Amino acid sequence: MIEDNLDPELVTNQTIEIINDWLSECQIFQNDIQKAMLYSHVKAMVERAKNLERLPEVDPTLFDELSEESLSLARRTVQLFNKLPMEEAYLLAVHYEVAKAN
Repeated sequence: MIEDNLDPELVTNQTIEIINDWLSECQIFQNDIQKAMLYSHVKAMVERAKNLERLPEVDPTLFDELSEESLSLARRTVQLFNKLPMEEAYLLAVHYEVAKAN
């Protein structure tokens, strides 16, 4: 989805639109703070994809308590980008899990 010549703001907004559709389909609703946090996280993901930055390695067992639904949504989100490692999904899944708790 992202290429070096794409505008990060545009890609972030497009990604948020896709995520919002998925969340709506799953009947997951975010409050304003959660929306702002998700936007910030996605924007950082877009920048990392553009700059080929990597997150530090994470221990997947730290995220064992997250639902499969949240992890699946996060994996789908990360797959929108060609150059992001799946470690991004663990951190993103936390956002989805918190929103599910509402």
